[in-house]
Amino acid sequence: MAEATPIRPQPADTIETWQYEADVVVAGYGIAGVSAAIEAARAGADVLVLERTSGWGGAAALAGGFIYLGGGTPLQQALGFEDSPENMKAFMMAALGPGADEEKITDYCEGSVEHYNWLVDNGVPFKESFYGQPGWETPFDDGLMYSGGENAAPFNAIATPAPRGHVPQMADKRTGEKGGGYMLMKPLVETAEKLGVRAEYDMRVQRLIVDADGRVVGIIAKQYGKEIAVRARTGVVLATGSFAYNKEMVQNYAPRLIGKPGASIEEHDGRAIRMAQALGADLAHMDATEVAFFGDPQLMVRGILVNGRGQRYVNEDTYPGRIGQETLLRNENQAYLIIDEAAYEEGIAADSSTPFFRFQPKWVAETVEELESEMGLPAGALVSTVEVYNRHAENGEDPVLGKKPEWCKPIGSPIAALDLRNFTAGFTLGGLRTTINSEVLHVSGEPIPGLFAAGRCTSGVCAGGYASGTSLGDGSFYGRRAGVSAAKG
Repeated sequence: MAEATPIRPQPADTIETWQYEADVVVAGYGIAGVSAAIEAARAGADVLVLERTSGWGGAAALAGGFIYLGGGTPLQQALGFEDSPENMKAFMMAALGPGADEEKITDYCEGSVEHYNWLVDNGVPFKESFYGQPGWETPFDDGLMYSGGENAAPFNAIATPAPRGHVPQMADKRTGEKGGGYMLMKPLVETAEKLGVRAEYDMRVQRLIVDADGRVVGIIAKQYGKEIAVRARTGVVLATGSFAYNKEMVQNYAPRLIGKPGASIEEHDGRAIRMAQALGADLAHMDATEVAFFGDPQLMVRGILVNGRGQRYVNEDTYPGRIGQETLLRNENQAYLIIDEAAYEEGIAADSSTPFFRFQPKWVAETVEELESEMGLPAGALVSTVEVYNRHAENGEDPVLGKKPEWCKPIGSPIAALDLRNFTAGFTLGGLRTTINSEVLHVSGEPIPGLFAAGRCTSGVCAGGYASGTSLGDGSFYGRRAGVSAAKG
């Protein structure tokens, strides 16, 4: 679908009529696009946003709304959590690799407090309240929670744990429909509009326009089936999202996601990446993926997760996205949750943002031996796993994987297993290689003149691992940089 029309750049001297003109043209009106538009307008540029759908928001408006921020934000300080840019960097380098961009992560951590203040100054609300339970996101309107496994092994031994999942305040959330991400986007769009940013909707970008010197000077888009030429006097910003819904690109770059639901929106078809590639743009970490795991953290933390061999493979109290990556990428998408009746009932009674991830056990037995047999696992495999876990859990310890003492309780009887095989979805993290000023880099290592990008069409702070909030975080942070750079030309 993404390749249905020509994608090679079009020479500017072949354009007979420019239907629209602006200093800065932004493709995409999600978090990266709106941030770019605001900063470009504040830099004095006339800004036009081209949005594929009929309204602003993108994937950001449907997201839970985490923005990954730290280093000692006012919200962290108000809630009694100490953090520093150096501590934040230590965690991000460990958790977001291998191959994480140290220059970008250093820059992001050093600018994190200022970015939090920028969001607040632009009307994004944060409640001074901490949610400390395991979960994908807070089910309430709390403003801060752990969102990347910072307080779980192995990262709690690498950097001092500090919660960095900042969530815009919103009551009556509907996950996937109108969550905290809506309360992030709405005030930012209102700010952009007050600054005079214009928007044209139902605009599907097709290819870039370049002048005789190779500088990007515009975009060809389609609106209601008609080709439109849009001139950019100083710069073009690409902010159209990932390639999670481009089947060919997923096959070529991130094959582990083949056949898995996209934890994204269908407009994320990789078009901007392809448009820039046609100019010789470099790519990075195209195989990197976030993996959503359809298990309720309140249940998982109270049991043990085992793979198809009946062996534990991840500490169950860590970030659910890390559990998803470990399951899909390193354990063949095979997962079972082993839990006793008392722990199951306790987990069901706990508050959760994902009650739809609470499944009935598939197998129930009085003993581990019976359960193992019913599940068809190798004889003795699950028995030995539970025996070792229980032996140490008696003392509140987990020397195998490092689960925190408060969650280490022996598994009793009756015992059950939830079948969580193939319960994953994902989205892509790789994309265009950019500088800390959001310039798109040519394969030669030089910036492509007039072309800037931010958000999930770029390779941001995540190179392999993930923490909730890094997409909205680096999308907005480097969206701002893109806007400033594009305004300068």
